[in-house]
Amino acid sequence: MEVRVENVRKEFDRFPALHDVSLDIRSGELIALLGPSGSGKTTLLRLIAGLERPTAGRIFFGDTDASEKSVQERNIGFVFQHYALFRHMTILENVSFGLKVRPRSTRPPAGEIRRRAMELLDLVQLSGLEKRYPNQLSGGQRQRVALARALAIEPGVLLLDEPFGALDAQVRRELRKWLREIHDRTGHTTVFVTHDQEEALELADRLCVMSQGKIEQVGSPDSVYDKPTSPFVFGFIGESSELPVSVDKGDIWLGDRPIGIAGAQAQGQQRLFFRPHDIELVEGGAALAGVVASSRRVGGTRRVELDIGGAAHRVEIDLPFDHPAAERSQIAFRPKRWALFPAT
Repeated sequence: MEVRVENVRKEFDRFPALHDVSLDIRSGELIALLGPSGSGKTTLLRLIAGLERPTAGRIFFGDTDASEKSVQERNIGFVFQHYALFRHMTILENVSFGLKVRPRSTRPPAGEIRRRAMELLDLVQLSGLEKRYPNQLSGGQRQRVALARALAIEPGVLLLDEPFGALDAQVRRELRKWLREIHDRTGHTTVFVTHDQEEALELADRLCVMSQGKIEQVGSPDSVYDKPTSPFVFGFIGESSELPVSVDKGDIWLGDRPIGIAGAQAQGQQRLFFRPHDIELVEGGAALAGVVASSRRVGGTRRVELDIGGAAHRVEIDLPFDHPAAERSQIAFRPKRWALFPAT
């Protein structure tokens, strides 16, 4: 099922939560709506679900204008952060619920409902637990039940609102891998809201990065990470450092010194962005040089903070863990990959 959001605006008490948002969601893809709190990602998800109505604009499911249709008419599967399971029902009853409450004309026979629910429990690796109650399961298991319940109605679109937000880091990592495998097997069009960039980069076919009620960039995880189109995206996706620079005849300068990077198309005052791991150490020649202010281990590397220009600017770079850098020692480097954005 394709979903098309056209020029949607949403206001709450005349406060705009979404500004003229348009987004095409492809049939069968898993797309992540990613952004900080207040960016509008959950509002957009609720509009797609039918839990909210747009102030302006339209939402299409396939060729059908669904803007005024109810949640039930849209055939949506929804998974919430806090599971929303019925505590007084067994796991099997929870998964079967959406089918049992259908109108009699579309309700499958009881045997078919049980068969489908048991198949889904097997799919989400919970076979044998169908007689338990939610409070007898772990958080990760409860979230699997919530997904099975959403899938039971055979939804046209599956929506997940920060489904792993209440779980610890190790369980989140396990469920991310599992959710990707489930998606690949079922092929549902899936929209996934998260503020966790690692989660989005690992899970999604495409990212939709949002800020202040607007879409900043849409693209594959690789394209958004490697080619950010705005300072916000560069700073939000992955880690980065920023320096105020100037460009003259293609050469980039920090203050009155060239930094050994040429080929810039911009001119005048700019903001230079680069990632800590995208640097090369140099000895001699034009470069960025700084004094080590602090360092810490990050996995198999050492993350070093450098004061550049007499502590006027601070950046971070990654070094091999066994690099001999010590506090107050000096390091010279150049970014290997970088981006310039106009100074504001």
